[in-house]
Amino acid sequence: MYRKVFGELVAWKDGQRRKPLVLKGARQVGKTWLMREFAREAYGDSVYVSFDRDADAVKIFDDTKDPKLILERLGLIRGKTILPEKTLIILDEIQECPNALGSLKYFNEEANEYHVITAGSLLGTYLAKPASYPVGKVNLLNVYPMTFQEYLAAADTGMYQYFCSVKSGSDYISAFHERMTEQYKKYLIIGGMPECVQSWVNNAAPDEIATLQEEIISFYENDFTKHSGKVNSGRILQVFRSIVPQLAKVNNEKFMYAAIAKSARAKDFEDAIEWLVSSGIAYRILNVSKPEYPLRAYEMLNYFKLFLLDVGLIKHIAGLTNKSILLAEAFQFRGQLAENYVLEQLMPLLDRTPNFYSFAQEREIDFILQRGESIIPLEVKSGGSKNAVSFKSYIAKHDPETAIRFSTNKFLKNGAITNIPLYFVEKLFELASEV
Repeated sequence: MYRKVFGELVAWKDGQRRKPLVLKGARQVGKTWLMREFAREAYGDSVYVSFDRDADAVKIFDDTKDPKLILERLGLIRGKTILPEKTLIILDEIQECPNALGSLKYFNEEANEYHVITAGSLLGTYLAKPASYPVGKVNLLNVYPMTFQEYLAAADTGMYQYFCSVKSGSDYISAFHERMTEQYKKYLIIGGMPECVQSWVNNAAPDEIATLQEEIISFYENDFTKHSGKVNSGRILQVFRSIVPQLAKVNNEKFMYAAIAKSARAKDFEDAIEWLVSSGIAYRILNVSKPEYPLRAYEMLNYFKLFLLDVGLIKHIAGLTNKSILLAEAFQFRGQLAENYVLEQLMPLLDRTPNFYSFAQEREIDFILQRGESIIPLEVKSGGSKNAVSFKSYIAKHDPETAIRFSTNKFLKNGAITNIPLYFVEKLFELASEV
């Protein structure tokens, strides 16, 4: 499968400031496949260690911190010579061996000619605690679910080639709009979890997709108990199960603790929320008090929304039927589903999580982001409606150079507003060329 992050792995391999690489990302987003495929294509030789299954490897790291001795022992166990710059050393499920995580410091300082890449389930929850990993001694790379572009590469080669050909608004071909919109609707159902995409490409069986999504959700919920550490696993589960109902609220303005339980307070659940965000399972989008540069200075830490990492999972949890999505039936949750989709496409595209802007009663800009010194409002429409009171009010007051509306309409630039089809969220900066 095509993964855009593969190019970043190649850049890491060839980079002059290369350090041991840590892949961050939620369970089931394809980190292990990426490491193995990268080793096959870019190195030709590798040593793979999975600490959740290899007790001997755990003992090696427990006994010594000397990188050369570690490599010698790994080579003896695997029966091969580990060569600098030629052999990729893959340390998977590294959270199961804290000493291996700590050893990355010494690989960087004493044996950086050896290429080391690591990953692990819920590794983000470990890296959120600076004392648990070698600060400044590793490179970090986020891995997300497959984007719509990556899904197209697997599911529709012709439309993928068209997608890649679009470098500016002049490359847009309206004749492909219906076919691309159909694929967008399928993506809402299938989502971007690699196993679900692969299953669809191989079998095109909707019931199999639903089963896989249910299994992934169960994996996550089981992880709350197994890997939550000092964080109350029951509260993590409560927050996780409240995300869809929270998004479905009328005038979904912010995350409400009272929606979890009547007596719920922020201090009781903030650790659970942080755990879900650090694990990569949830995205936290902060409101800003004013849409001005620099946005981060105006973030309101207690005023936020939570989304899930994958639109297919949120569709499954919400209990939406495939028919309602494919036939574009009217239901209130359509807007929230589209917002979650847009955020899923934006996350790999941006250097930081976008914000939203709630500026009056029932007036809100779905996403707002900073590019350079420019502040860009993003409006998400699940259908073709151009009726956007909040968006027009914002534009009239702030007069942005560029304002983006994502919808099911065709591409169109009209003054400050650029309408971008939902299937082209990843082409945001190409199609809004002034940005």
